[in-house]
Amino acid sequence: MTQSPIGVAVIGAGMVGRAHASAYRNAATVFGLDLPAPRLVAIADLHEPFAVDAARRYGYERAETDWRAVVDAPDVDAVSVAVANSLHREVVEAALAAGKHVLCEKPLAPSVHAGEAMAAAAAAAPGQVGAVGFTFRRSPALNAVRREVEGRLGPVRHFVGNYWCDYGFDPGRPMSWRYQGGPGSGVLADIGSHLTDLAEFFCGPTAGVQGTTMATLVKQRPRPLGVAVGHAGGVEVSDELVPVENEDVCTFTTAYENGAVGTFSLSRVAFGHANSLRVDLFCENGSASFEMTRPAEFSIIDGSAETSINGARTVFVGPWHPYVSQGLPMDFPTVGHGQNDFFVYQARAFLDQIAGIEGLPPCPDLAHGLHNLRVLEAVVSAADKPVQL
Repeated sequence: MTQSPIGVAVIGAGMVGRAHASAYRNAATVFGLDLPAPRLVAIADLHEPFAVDAARRYGYERAETDWRAVVDAPDVDAVSVAVANSLHREVVEAALAAGKHVLCEKPLAPSVHAGEAMAAAAAAAPGQVGAVGFTFRRSPALNAVRREVEGRLGPVRHFVGNYWCDYGFDPGRPMSWRYQGGPGSGVLADIGSHLTDLAEFFCGPTAGVQGTTMATLVKQRPRPLGVAVGHAGGVEVSDELVPVENEDVCTFTTAYENGAVGTFSLSRVAFGHANSLRVDLFCENGSASFEMTRPAEFSIIDGSAETSINGARTVFVGPWHPYVSQGLPMDFPTVGHGQNDFFVYQARAFLDQIAGIEGLPPCPDLAHGLHNLRVLEAVVSAADKPVQL
């Protein structure tokens, strides 16, 4: 068990990078007190103002403009990789080779081939933690629903998942890396990676994919004149338009080894839906639903009441549900929580793995991230014909 503080760094100071940076700051304050407070060493970003702002805001010792300065630093033990998908492989492989523990944002890589190389690099470093960030696995409500699926509700028969965002709705939003790459690198990789992973969280391994439809509805975007954070809003643009290379909308169906089926709808052009993830689980003995816009509650219906008064009931998450007791400063029913807390729980699980502390479920490893890439690849291929995994 590691007793000394773990030196952490974050590569990437955009939207998700800041979430990782803040999470490490809070990780030792939740659950047991056996984890030494991590040492907040460095934030790296090619755009220096982002790196400096994040380092100052979240209490890190220094800002860097080259990720190699983090990877090579002797005072850094663990690294979060929160940069463009196309850069994941180079950074992760270098960090593993330098002896660092790595938590890489999803999707693991821009291709299965790159993911295979990354998973192999992690397998060749058995003393190091190599993890991929599927943060919705840390939702108290979703974990409470999973507990019901394993109990009174019974196995899932039909999983329905919708993830609708509107960050790409405005055609005046500037071009960014999110709109570049081939089919499958758009909304499917960006948010569909989360939803396909959540489906397996409830249903088990995917057995097949079929019926994929992908569409690019905003064909061109203006070239940015500056550097944007997150989904590329709030930056001046030029008059030059460049083509969008990947999909805005994606729908498909799936089958699972346990016999369940899945129905998926993904969009980054859904006006009015900033971050609307919803799952509906139709099970053997009932059903349950969750919406990210109301993250501290879920609904459930089963056969526990008479037919004349039975119906869906709202359950407010409380300390009797996963992650809430000691996971919030005020761990009381109806106090509420949000997606940023999921990052804190993920950071704590990652650091616990490094320190050899048993407690939270471990973070999915790079092999799991590779599996997710194979599911996404099957979704793309199923635009032409059904694909069996």
